[in-house]
Amino acid sequence: MSDLGRPQFPAARPRRLRATPALRRLVRETRLSADNLVMPLFVRGGKGVRRPINSMPGNFQFSVDELVKEARVIQKLGVPAILLFGLPDKKDAKASGAYAKHGIVQTAVRAVKDAVPELLVITDVCNCEYTSHGHCGIVRKRRDGALDVDNDATLELLAKSAVSHAEAGADIVAPSDMMDGRVAAIRRALDKAGFANTPIMSYAAKFASGFYGPFREAADSPPQFGDRRTYQMDCANGDEALREVALDIAEGADIVMVKPALAYLDLVRRVKDRFGYPTAVYNVSGEFSMVKAAAEKGWLDERAVVMEIMTAFRRSGADIIITYWAKDVARWLGE
Repeated sequence: MSDLGRPQFPAARPRRLRATPALRRLVRETRLSADNLVMPLFVRGGKGVRRPINSMPGNFQFSVDELVKEARVIQKLGVPAILLFGLPDKKDAKASGAYAKHGIVQTAVRAVKDAVPELLVITDVCNCEYTSHGHCGIVRKRRDGALDVDNDATLELLAKSAVSHAEAGADIVAPSDMMDGRVAAIRRALDKAGFANTPIMSYAAKFASGFYGPFREAADSPPQFGDRRTYQMDCANGDEALREVALDIAEGADIVMVKPALAYLDLVRRVKDRFGYPTAVYNVSGEFSMVKAAAEKGWLDERAVVMEIMTAFRRSGADIIITYWAKDVARWLGE
C-alpha cells in the first residue's frame, strides 16, 4: 500500500524529562513510603539497658523498658512494624528460652503491645540466639561422628516458639531457620492453638552470606562449630530459591522474604513476578554497616545512597523493607 497522502511525522526521539522536582515526583514510577518499612530491634534482660552495637552504629540491645520507649519513637515516625530478636540470659542445647512463656521475646511482645498497640510486632522464630552451640536447631551426632542439625526434631521447637509468640500478642511470626517443612509445622501448630489468623512471614530464600557478620554481634549468635551452609542456601542458586519460595507458599506462608537484599535483587524481581505474593527483603547488617563505614569516612553521602538503595528494593518488587535505617528513612521522607 502506498504511503502517498498519509501525513508524515518526524521519527520520535527518546527524551529525558528535564523537569522541576515537583514534575519528577509527579511522573515517578517507583514509590517509597514509611509504610514499606520494618525496624529490626534486639531485646535483652535487665532494666535501663541501651547497649550500643559497635559494628552497627546507631543500633542497640535494649532492655524491655527501653525497647518500649524505642517502639513509641518508631510508631510516631510512621513506621508500621518492628521485628524482634531476643537475647536470653541463659542458653542451652534445646533452646528452651525460645519458647518459654516468660522468655525475653514473649515478655517484650506483651510490653510493646500494651504500650503501643497500634504498632505491628513481628517476631523472629529461630533457635540460634537461644542455643549454647549457636545453630538454628537440635544438634545430633551422625554415625560418622560429625555433628549435624536434626531438621525434623527442630520443627517441634520452632512450632512451640511461634505459638508462644502468638500467645504473647505477636501480630506476625517470621521463621528464619531454613529447616525443611517449618512453615507447615508452624501453621499447623498456630491453627491448633487458636491462632489461625496469625500470618507467617517466611524467610523463604535465605542465603548463606558474608553480609551477616555484624548481626552475629548484635544477636550474640555465632555458631560454636562449623557454619550454617548446610541449611542456608548457596548464593549461586537462583532457581533453587524459587523452589524454596514455592514450597513455603504451599505450606501456608502469607509473606515471603529474600535475604540478604542488595546482592539478590534479581531474585526479588523473579519471586514477585512468579508468585505475586507480598514480598519482603531484609537489608541485612553487613549491607548497613558497609554504607555507614564509608559515610563516616566521608566517601559517600549516606542519605543519598540509602534512599537510592531503598528505591532499588521497591523497584525490584519488594513490598516490605526490613532495614536498620527505617527510622532515618521515615524522617527523610517526612522532610
